[in-house]
Amino acid sequence: MSPVARRLALLFLLPLLLAAGAAEAHKPSDSYLALRLSDKAAPLAIDGRWDIALRDLDFALGLDTDGDGRLTWDEVRSRHADIAAYAMPRLGLAAGCQLRVTGNLIDHHTDGAYAVLLLRGACQPGAVFGIDYQLFSDLDAQHRGMASFTVDGKTQSAVLGGDRTRFTAGGGAGDNWRQAIDYLRHGVWHIWTGYDHILFLLSLLLPAVLAKGWRPASADVLRIVTAFTLAHSITLSLAALQVVTLPSRLVESAIAASVAVAALNNIWPLVQGKRWLAAFTFGLLHGFGFAGVLGDLGLPRGAAALALAAFNVGVELGQLAIVAAFVPLAYAMRSTWVYRQVLVKGGSGCIAVLAMVWLAERAAV
Repeated sequence: MSPVARRLALLFLLPLLLAAGAAEAHKPSDSYLALRLSDKAAPLAIDGRWDIALRDLDFALGLDTDGDGRLTWDEVRSRHADIAAYAMPRLGLAAGCQLRVTGNLIDHHTDGAYAVLLLRGACQPGAVFGIDYQLFSDLDAQHRGMASFTVDGKTQSAVLGGDRTRFTAGGGAGDNWRQAIDYLRHGVWHIWTGYDHILFLLSLLLPAVLAKGWRPASADVLRIVTAFTLAHSITLSLAALQVVTLPSRLVESAIAASVAVAALNNIWPLVQGKRWLAAFTFGLLHGFGFAGVLGDLGLPRGAAALALAAFNVGVELGQLAIVAAFVPLAYAMRSTWVYRQVLVKGGSGCIAVLAMVWLAERAAV
């Protein structure tokens, strides 16, 4: 194999290497902060909740005291005070405002168990509520806080973390555009770190460029991408707006199974010429997976519409970037033995194995 071929093969297999390093993860690290502010009272009254993934808290605080890899109710309950003491200083408040923890719960989201801090507080007259979100900033630069703030029935949302940690309640149209940009960026990041979605798409695209001629190959790619986009946009919208909901365990297991089926079909072809149909059928499942981040946030319908539209556009832009990077190189290599044997068959075999590991893990949760 020539040095150029080896470098190109490594480029194609890089997503597999990244996915292998995060085999247990489907979605990025998120927390969910929901606060309701009422300016009908003086001082400004605040109440709400903060949901933080137990897996993240375990990494930060070592909640699994016996080291058996499983968190029990007693292990978490005994550390409620430590969880609050760790989280609250990382939610900086504007001058004149304060929040305190009034209770603790355990709740389940689409990606596992969360510690819930019940919050109550107030801002003194004249103070404007604002926060500086720093949770896990020293441990995970990719962590994001999915926040919603309801002020007398009007909801604002924000994705906090990274290069944007501050939020101030109030504002007008400019804040709406900022929220849309936040969710657009999160949609791009969600598809780029959703290794199962990426590998499903690549499994369908690997043989697509083998069609004779650029036009048939590009038409096949276009059909696959369009079908996948249309399908997951439909179910993303239905699930995020809570029109249709499915158990997260079922959805995540089915997504892993879809990746395995798509990859194995490249080795032992059962479906030929209609990969776009597989992209649409399985894309419906992937849409429910995309919706988890918005469904967990629990935004009212008015706010969810903006978040949904921007998040979906971000997912599509992230997906198009992957396709634009992959397809030209795949087409250039398609006639080589390296592409046909190492990448299509060998790469599909690696994807299938990884997907079956995911399936076993998710079905056992």
